[in-house]
Amino acid sequence: MWSDCRGEEAPPVSEFFREPPAGEVRALLRAMVGRRVAVVGDAMLDAYLMGNVLRISPEAPVPVFQVQREERFLGGAANVAKCLVALGAKVRLCACVGRDSDGDVFLDEARGLKIDVAGVVRDASRPTTLKSRVVAKHQQMLRIDREQAAHLSKALEARLVRKVRQAVAWADVVILSDYSKGVLTEGLCRSAIAAAGRKPVVVDPKEYSWWNYRGATVLKPNRRDAQVFASAQADDDAGAERVAKEILKKVGVKHVLLTRGEQGMTLASRGSKNGAVHFASRPREVFDVTGAGDVVISTLALALASGADVARAAWLANAAAGVKVGKFGTATVSDEEVLEALGASAAAPDFERKVMSRKDAAGLAASLRKQRKKVVFTNGCFDILHFGHVSYLERSRRLGDALIVGVNSDTSVRRLKGEGRPVQHEFDRARILAAQACVDAVVIFDEDTPLELIKSVRPDVLCKGSDYKQKRHVVGWNLVEDWGGRVALVEIVAGRSTTGLLRKAAR
Repeated sequence: MWSDCRGEEAPPVSEFFREPPAGEVRALLRAMVGRRVAVVGDAMLDAYLMGNVLRISPEAPVPVFQVQREERFLGGAANVAKCLVALGAKVRLCACVGRDSDGDVFLDEARGLKIDVAGVVRDASRPTTLKSRVVAKHQQMLRIDREQAAHLSKALEARLVRKVRQAVAWADVVILSDYSKGVLTEGLCRSAIAAAGRKPVVVDPKEYSWWNYRGATVLKPNRRDAQVFASAQADDDAGAERVAKEILKKVGVKHVLLTRGEQGMTLASRGSKNGAVHFASRPREVFDVTGAGDVVISTLALALASGADVARAAWLANAAAGVKVGKFGTATVSDEEVLEALGASAAAPDFERKVMSRKDAAGLAASLRKQRKKVVFTNGCFDILHFGHVSYLERSRRLGDALIVGVNSDTSVRRLKGEGRPVQHEFDRARILAAQACVDAVVIFDEDTPLELIKSVRPDVLCKGSDYKQKRHVVGWNLVEDWGGRVALVEIVAGRSTTGLLRKAAR
């Protein structure tokens, strides 16, 4: 369905982009789930001091701000990682934080969101970047920055380069996220792009050393920075096209996606015989533009990693940005919110809607429990769905009001079953399960066991087949009983197995 974005020739694009049908959009968003992304760049913490201003200080003509609460969130490149997780990606972050308490908070927050921090280095000489915003009734009054924006030392750069190469080798797509704090040195950028080979590399630039990004797939500057770099104005579509093409020529990337705020985006591609493509912003009340660029780069990168051509990826990123600006702060965007904004959510078939992220499954389970309904959970590879599986699932469902099924990812199945398995792709297995009337939700998990997923869903009934002789052999049994649930060993149909079917087919 989607063409390869890394070819030397740019995709044939038109000035009038034809939006894909809802079914294709849903398929692309589902394909984005589980993609591996290496995010490299300047990471930081965003702090929000929330409160009210009720009077003027008697000491000076300044408002007195009364703090009601303080919140800290991942920012910069780490917010990009957070946006990717919200869209279902697996993320490894490569960045630098200080050996300080803010660095500890940063790592705890990242791990809590399941962001892989194996690529994060710590340095005692560089404080963790902290941006504190003072907000009264959703109105930002002041921002206080604590940071050191100098370039990395040679020794620190060498350490980070090694981690970046490992992350890029693991990833399906690479994001370089520049917030002008010194992490994206020339050597690090060129090492990352060289290591990527034919994998997509997308760049969100800030400083003007954009030649460091030569060879990248997409450069995504904002209008202000692009105008400075190209020494030209991008006030309308024609101006934006000239600026984007000038950057394309100077920097040596395959595509330039120029973000233009309320005027949308402009995409120029090297080698294209047509003009640039212009994407109008979607009409929406703008509440807060903070973090919109992070949503754009995240959606763009995941779409490219999933096989979308660059025009479709940019169009989807533009739609996601429209959702983000309707939210306060560095908020993330989910696939369902994008579908809803495009008017495609309601048209999604049941089996598509039932394949969901771990977070959404946990939310569904919590909602059912509030309605005093009983949640049942089971898991497996379900490589080739057969009568034994269907019988087991139906019997499990009868033990409660809703059945959530965990499905091992392809990499997890290979570790458990060996090479040659699974026969079917993880998304196909998940959708086939979701099409069963007795199944209410399906979640793909990458670990060898479903323990973390069980912790998230907190089922009332944990089911496994009767080939388990004792409940103590079932992963998570003690946790479920601790919160008042129970373990059920459900009768299975003898002589029915995927292994048996494969052996029979091979004869």
